[in-house]
Amino acid sequence: MSGRLANRLGKGPATAATQPQSRERGLVIAAHGRHYIVAPAHGGALLQCFPRGKRSEVAVGDHVVYEMTSADQGVIVEIGERRNLLYRSDQYKSKLFAANLDQLLIVLATEPHFSEDLLGRALVAAEANELKPLIVLNKTDVEAALPLARQRLERYRGLGYTVLEMSIRTQPDAARAMLIAHLHGHATLLLGQSGMGKSTLVNLIVPDAEAATREISTALNSGRHTTTFTRLYPLPDHVQIREPTHEQNHEQRSAALIDSPGFQEFGLHHLTEGRLERAFPEFRPLLGHCRFYNCHHLHEPGCAILAAIADGRIARERHALYAQLVHEASQVVR
Repeated sequence: MSGRLANRLGKGPATAATQPQSRERGLVIAAHGRHYIVAPAHGGALLQCFPRGKRSEVAVGDHVVYEMTSADQGVIVEIGERRNLLYRSDQYKSKLFAANLDQLLIVLATEPHFSEDLLGRALVAAEANELKPLIVLNKTDVEAALPLARQRLERYRGLGYTVLEMSIRTQPDAARAMLIAHLHGHATLLLGQSGMGKSTLVNLIVPDAEAATREISTALNSGRHTTTFTRLYPLPDHVQIREPTHEQNHEQRSAALIDSPGFQEFGLHHLTEGRLERAFPEFRPLLGHCRFYNCHHLHEPGCAILAAIADGRIARERHALYAQLVHEASQVVR
């Protein structure tokens, strides 16, 4: 597993009378509400598992320990130590996206018109969690819309972000080769607005994705079909990495593509102002150069960020996003 098992669920150790007959390790590959699908570490059939207690702190991508309660069900009793945990939040609540990620893949298209606000929020989330962001510009075959889409993304290229251009529908082989080169050896969270081609991308990389999704959908919701759940797709066996654990040994961890719904609303209310300012790469060289050490970079005199906006080094649109996120963070209901 990745790291020692650190977080215990429940209120205390099991008594002799309730001691489980067996405990197993597994990987959470799907989540919907309090329902989780776990792939056993030793292989075998998938299990439907539930968290112990009322609070659910489990995320797709978590390595867990579970106790069997029946032939095909279990209860999650421990969560392994995480490298990171990505979630979205509004002023009232937070929702987990996924854990143990390496990078964020954001799918855009030449048409329909993509939201730069959502793109900016996804990039901030990646930066704040030290994930590598990748931007895919799909539908490059729509030539009339391509120049404007490229123009809108030029700002992000200038910030050092990787933009991959492709047409998944008309040139699937080239798109697959380009994507695999970047997905190799990584756990990647996939985000995208409706109509951008996210599902088409998943089906291109994971040929049996639709069948697997139907099976998991049924299991997650006790027979009732649901499509709004986060799902982890293991990538081919040759796309693997090895990583050290706290026990000084190594385990093989397969690369994975994690598809998550809910990108239409991507709140970042949980980020502090300090994390927000560092999540904008164009801000970072100027931090610490303001007149006041506690500058909020909004309207203070002698602000290095505001000076950079005035002379064109920082785009006004990017600062407007920062100001909006600072405002949203201040509205959290506690």
